[in-house]
Amino acid sequence: MMSSPLSKDLRQKYNVRSMPIRKDDEVQVVRGHYKGQQVGKVVQCYRKKFVIYIERIQREKANGASVHVGIHPSKVVIVKLKMDKDRKRILERKARSRQTAEKG
Repeated sequence: MMSSPLSKDLRQKYNVRSMPIRKDDEVQVVRGHYKGQQVGKVVQCYRKKFVIYIERIQREKANGASVHVGIHPSKVVIVKLKMDKDRKRILERKARSRQTAEKG
């Protein structure tokens, strides 16, 4: 799985540091040429190349066509999660294991 760190406020809310990234998550690039731009939605997760494609991050090809630029998932922070029951379960499990690690 390709995982990305969560933003500071999400980290505080869920007590989880990172999550596997998926389509429709909203992310912000924090490293590289495209860093600091506005928040964009993940359009595609290309697991073979280990990159994600983000909504507004595109470049022009020589023939004028615009293509998405592949960005490594560790170089973005997740700003908004697309929630479903499986994701809720992952968050609960990770938070629970984190609490037991702090106690023990």
